[in-house]
Amino acid sequence: MNRSDFALSIDRRQFVAGSLAGAGALALGSQLTSSNASAATGAPHIMTSTQTAPFSLPTLPYADTALEPVMSAKTFSFHYAKHHKAYVDNLNGLVKDNAELSALSLEALIKKVAGDSSKAGVFNNAAQVWNHTFFWNSMKPGGGGKPSGRIADKINASFGDFDKFKTAFSDAAKTQFGSGWAWLVEDGGKLAVVKTPNAETPMAQGKKCLITLDVWEHAYYLDFQNRRPDYIAAFLDKLVNWEFAEKNLG
Repeated sequence: MNRSDFALSIDRRQFVAGSLAGAGALALGSQLTSSNASAATGAPHIMTSTQTAPFSLPTLPYADTALEPVMSAKTFSFHYAKHHKAYVDNLNGLVKDNAELSALSLEALIKKVAGDSSKAGVFNNAAQVWNHTFFWNSMKPGGGGKPSGRIADKINASFGDFDKFKTAFSDAAKTQFGSGWAWLVEDGGKLAVVKTPNAETPMAQGKKCLITLDVWEHAYYLDFQNRRPDYIAAFLDKLVNWEFAEKNLG
């Protein structure tokens, strides 16, 4: 797999992923695709989707209880099975009569309609499918803490040290007004922290996403109520999947 890919591959019927050596994390393919696009080869079919056409809801990359007690199965039952699924359903309804759009991979679809006000509904739902899938894989059981390897070196080179990155990421997540996302991205060979509102995604602007944190209230309210800073700290200290982030590096 080309390491310039941002590491997601879901076709309409299967979510294809490979195991990261020495960790239980998932190395995902290059994009979410429609069923007429071929899936990445050589990776075991460890997940199946719950829908058939034209875009599918991937199975979570771990059991819905795997991140407890930090993130509860009850949160997942609402966030994944209701919110994420609704975006997939809405997107399928919006593109069902448009052969051109429904034939595109999800990433290509997002880039094609980004900035087109007449396709705002398509963009919002497609980007939320992509963002949520990326979010699930930005976490893992037993994650969090300081990274090692190339991702640690890139963080130190770009931010000065891990603590400065942690402050920048936390501040972005805390100060995103209303709904949105905090991201660690690679842009021009350097890492940066950005935040986006609503369904916006740095991928649509050509930035390479490494990890993301969902700061919509539905992502944390059942477990943390209005304590967004506690949710952010829990993500960084106990959940973030640094192996996934490193796989996404160029």
